[in-house]
Amino acid sequence: MRTRRPAAEDRPADELFRSRLENQIDLRHPLARLSQRMPWAALEQALSSRLPATQAGGGRPALPVRLIAGLLYLKHAYDLSDEAVCERWLENPYWQFFTGEVVFQTRLPCDASSLTRWRQRLGEAGMEELLAHTINAAHAMQAVDARGCRGCRG
Repeated sequence: MRTRRPAAEDRPADELFRSRLENQIDLRHPLARLSQRMPWAALEQALSSRLPATQAGGGRPALPVRLIAGLLYLKHAYDLSDEAVCERWLENPYWQFFTGEVVFQTRLPCDASSLTRWRQRLGEAGMEELLAHTINAAHAMQAVDARGCRGCRG
């Protein structure tokens, strides 16, 4: 199965005529609401120092931080393997919306081994920071009770 499609500027023009995910899903769904509450810019800034913009030697550009952060959160939240989270992402418009997609995608978001490499780059502190941002956003929308949650505001 092929993975990740080209960057936005390299996508075919027919994608302009595809229906946007926000018009296909219920924006009251918990993941849709959480995606709108997540401090994506702050998360990207906090984690980007640990993540290179490209692979060493000028390889292919790194995947978007929001995509990887979202996949790692979904993996944790649903207790899935790297392979399973990528496969479920492919068939779930809410997961795609959560990770920043605009239109429904028909290719895997990345190779499952990419998640392992990103987890290694982030380290334990980076993973805790990612999950804390997510839990804090969920707590702000009263989706979880953060009492007793280490690293959560509240």
